[in-house]
Amino acid sequence: MRDVRLESVAVLSRRSILIAAPMLVASLRTSRAQESWPPAFEAGRSQFTMVRPHAAMPQLRLQDIGGRDIIVTAKPGRITLVNFWATWCAACRLDLPALASLAGSRPDRLDIVAICTDTKDLRKIRTYLGGLAVHSLACYVDSYGAAAAASSAMFPLVGMPITYLVGAGARVEGYITGAPDWLSPAGARLLQFYREQG
Repeated sequence: MRDVRLESVAVLSRRSILIAAPMLVASLRTSRAQESWPPAFEAGRSQFTMVRPHAAMPQLRLQDIGGRDIIVTAKPGRITLVNFWATWCAACRLDLPALASLAGSRPDRLDIVAICTDTKDLRKIRTYLGGLAVHSLACYVDSYGAAAAASSAMFPLVGMPITYLVGAGARVEGYITGAPDWLSPAGARLLQFYREQG
């Protein structure tokens, strides 16, 4: 008698699971879509790290490598990567060409700002970048100290190179040090996540 009752309970449980399964899957999809955590993105020993609070990116008064003054700002609706690099940095030799490739592959959806931190000598910077064959990357010099001032408050330089991601809402979302592969599927997922958050 007990065996028959247990068997009927097991059958009812399986049926209820089969009926409830589509609703459970739909619920999980909805919660994932509303999830506030970005997808994982790593580079060697570092990973994308979110920052709080989300402060608006300040305007940066810089010089391009041609010596022209420029005001750099985040554009609402677009992702901006703010990269800090130095001519003495070995990992920067890998990072800058990767960022140039990324800039060339998505010019309509992404802005990249690469700021040299160790020298204001435009000739030295042009020679350095020419040796890396980095042509499609917007590189700047912190001639007026705007990036240095911002780095102490908003863009702490906890490693070199370091790239800050400014989301579509023009707020600083997080950073990653080293030379990550932005063209990888994980890099594309991270950029897409923040594009959709705006």
